Amino acid sequence: MGIRLLHLHLHGLFRSTHPELGRDADTGGQTLYVLELVRSLAQRAEVERVDVVTRQIHDRRVSSDYSQSEETIAPGARILRFPFGPRRYLRKELLWPHLEELADQLVAHLRQPGQSVDWIHAHYADAGYVGSLISQRLGIPLVFTGHSLGREKQRRLLESGLDRQQIEQTYSISRRIEAEERALAQADLVITSTSQEADQQYSRYGHFKTDRAEVVPPGVDATRFHPTATSQEPLDLQPLLHPFLREPERPPLLAISRAVRRKNIPALVEAFGRSPVLRQRHNLVMVLGCRQDSRQLEKQQREVIHQVIDLVDRFDLYGMVAYPKQHSPAQIPALYRWAAGQGGLFVNPALTEPFGLTLLEAAACGLPMVATDDGGPREIQARCQNGLLADVTDPGALQGALEQAGSDRNLWRQWSDNGVEAVSRHFSWDAHVCRYLALMQERIRQVQAEPISSVRRSARGPSRLLVLDLDSSLELPEGQPLGDLRNRLMEKTFGSTCGLVILTGRSLALARQRYSELRLPDPQVWITRSGTDIHHGPLLTPDTAWQQRIAKAWNREAVLEAMEDLHDHITLQEPAHQGLFKVSYRLRAANPDLLSLVHQRLRRDGLQAQPQLRCHWFLDVLPQRASRSEAIRFLALSWGLPLEQVMVVASQQGDGELLEGLPATVVPADHDPSLKRQQSQQRVFMSHRSSVDAVLDGLSHYRFSNSR
Repeated sequence: MGIRLLHLHLHGLFRSTHPELGRDADTGGQTLYVLELVRSLAQRAEVERVDVVTRQIHDRRVSSDYSQSEETIAPGARILRFPFGPRRYLRKELLWPHLEELADQLVAHLRQPGQSVDWIHAHYADAGYVGSLISQRLGIPLVFTGHSLGREKQRRLLESGLDRQQIEQTYSISRRIEAEERALAQADLVITSTSQEADQQYSRYGHFKTDRAEVVPPGVDATRFHPTATSQEPLDLQPLLHPFLREPERPPLLAISRAVRRKNIPALVEAFGRSPVLRQRHNLVMVLGCRQDSRQLEKQQREVIHQVIDLVDRFDLYGMVAYPKQHSPAQIPALYRWAAGQGGLFVNPALTEPFGLTLLEAAACGLPMVATDDGGPREIQARCQNGLLADVTDPGALQGALEQAGSDRNLWRQWSDNGVEAVSRHFSWDAHVCRYLALMQERIRQVQAEPISSVRRSARGPSRLLVLDLDSSLELPEGQPLGDLRNRLMEKTFGSTCGLVILTGRSLALARQRYSELRLPDPQVWITRSGTDIHHGPLLTPDTAWQQRIAKAWNREAVLEAMEDLHDHITLQEPAHQGLFKVSYRLRAANPDLLSLVHQRLRRDGLQAQPQLRCHWFLDVLPQRASRSEAIRFLALSWGLPLEQVMVVASQQGDGELLEGLPATVVPADHDPSLKRQQSQQRVFMSHRSSVDAVLDGLSHYRFSNSR
């Protein structure tokens, strides 16, 4: 059997033909890269199957193509679309609350016969988060490519004048950075496009390890991007350009990008407008994605387009600036070749550019460049010697580079020849895929899958699991509701179909002592110490496979040391509340900023640990791989149970993790206000009663009393 690969590309609009590049901020170069990579991999003899997982969308505003559950890219390659979150199209910043739902679906999918894969490649932070969960749960090697990183974006946005609160509200930047940290901690291999990306951007992450990073520059499709134009191409481009340009024969300054702030297109228009030399010598052509009505664009795109139009008006650039509303993917190579044939230049003025695939496409067509002196363009220029770099934050520097690059025809021809030759030698898809597969196969041999569970199972286990929280949903004195629950749990039909799991932050000894007072049936499983310990059956057999999993990269002493300088805010709890994989504190005073402070301390020291705040006053620091929800999923996997057949109760602050994904969740009427923002999750039942009564309501709602 050949290699089986799974790529995760979750946001934006992804399909196999006519990708809508530039339609919005989420459908850009990453989409094209993943599509071309998958096509190239599918052609290799050693690859049996390659799948791309993306989001299934039902929305009249977008094509029905995106509602298909499966689509063929090429023989041996397909797109699998999974529904998660609302049916409508959402920008990537709104997907975070729904990623657990996808992770649960993918774990179930990959456990089906014939669907297993040899590795997962996650693209961008959202996919990195999902990929890290799947890799952790199933032991599948993870490859991560960030494409662009949250810390770098945050730095650039702060430099542009936005404050941290604005950035957080618009971009959910802290969620993104946390997801990147988690992906980097779990990844067996990190693929970057340039060494600068690894040395200056990834290195700012606490969980980045240089020995796991490899530079693999993207490839260029030589069948599309080449210097030889057809006689028909100028005619095909006329409808795009001639409505705008009075003298279309002038050498164009061509920019192709999405209309987002990071691409810095208004700075290019301003540099062109301020230069009599550029206005006399060139036209400016900007392909900024497709749009029907600018009023329907996302706010950021709308602002960029309006800035461009305002600058054209301010500098009176009519007749020398083109910004067509529509274009087809087939016209992009023709645009490069047309611009090269006219003696023009390709311009990338982006504030930050992790790689810059369009620069290579232009070079392959013989079009020299003027580009930002940031990230990928530096390494492209070092290899290709096909143009100039400029500090694009200085309008004068960008203007000067453009004037200089267009002034020497002999140098222009040398740059053109250099670009064509260098792309063929250094940036072909064949070279990219060969390097890619060699790295993967080497890493796969080094990774061993983790066991699901060390505890033997009976041939016929329960068909459902009921998970009750001893610290909240059962924290009541003897009374009618508790008696009703006791009777329900002791019913013969219930006990024969449903396994009982007790969840608690306490130690096993303290939990058993408290539980004995309730006179409820003995549970099949105890999940104690906030999800870090699992014990099975009447013999209380510890699950050593779970301990082995969460022990990976855990350093309890280092956690204690990292938290020392927060002693003004927290104090260690008594030894009875501590654990081998759990460090527990009590807050000295309510502090809404404490979690952020703790995250900073743990990241600063590169620790794979996560803080959890319970009931507003109790702070646990656990291994990054451990939590109550992860313990429940581990248990469901070991029983072979679908998560839809697992019922949990969430009521307290800190229970938000239990509301995410596919388990059947019950929220009592007296729940903590912090859970309100998660009530819209698909698998959440809101009871109108409290505590044990809510548990009884949930059993009826989810039909947990029915026989098999």
